[in-house]
Amino acid sequence: MQWKVGAGMSDILSIPNNIYTLLDGRLKMLSADGGYRAAIDPVLLAASISIRKGEKILDMGCGTGAATLCLAIRNPFAQAIGVDNQAMLIDIAKKIATLNRLEGNVEFKNIDLLDLNTSEKAPKFDHVMANPPYMKKGSVRPSPDPLKVAANIENNAVLIDWLRVSFKVVAIGGTVTFIHRYERRDELIAVMEKYGSVSVFPIWSRMPGKTARRVIIKCRKGASDKTKILDGLILHRINGDYTDKANAILRGLSVINI
Repeated sequence: MQWKVGAGMSDILSIPNNIYTLLDGRLKMLSADGGYRAAIDPVLLAASISIRKGEKILDMGCGTGAATLCLAIRNPFAQAIGVDNQAMLIDIAKKIATLNRLEGNVEFKNIDLLDLNTSEKAPKFDHVMANPPYMKKGSVRPSPDPLKVAANIENNAVLIDWLRVSFKVVAIGGTVTFIHRYERRDELIAVMEKYGSVSVFPIWSRMPGKTARRVIIKCRKGASDKTKILDGLILHRINGDYTDKANAILRGLSVINI
């Protein structure tokens, strides 16, 4: 089933199985039947962003807005902008914001990150967060679904571009936070250390001792502390259930302190 850009809210809500929820039901999300749904990565990313009233947040490559909206649910005073180069996803994100009455907290724009205003005089954000495509172009067989390809495989903008733009648009003293595959942590750390102090938060599927699955890496621009490797998070018990810590974060009852 294909989304139609500009479809009305009543049309969307009439699609079977179209609504699912995040944060223990506090955030209603929209998806076409059998189509694009947010994974837990944007939920974890939003949980790692600590903000104060008046600060402005940019979610680069926001997709359907899961991280942006989770942040707004967690922080009622949040002022966040999500940008993505997929008009269809931005259209959905706007409808989700309306469904959750969050239009006063979030704004979604159909802009490619390479087209963001990175000039010295451009307004800066206090926090930039991103859940970029994890795979390098040509490293995997692409899905026939173009939305999945855009979400999972780098295209015109590769990881270094995402990082370069992030540090151009964030203020001195602000933070840049990425969630990514653990295998690509060295690429992220090498660039981030040039701009400020870096904290690394590994995420394991089941237990330490095995290779971590994901990693959240935060850099505070202009700071000079040494890189820190934090304890991280184990998502699942041996039986497959979420651990207490992971469950509390995914339900919106706890945060990730980085």
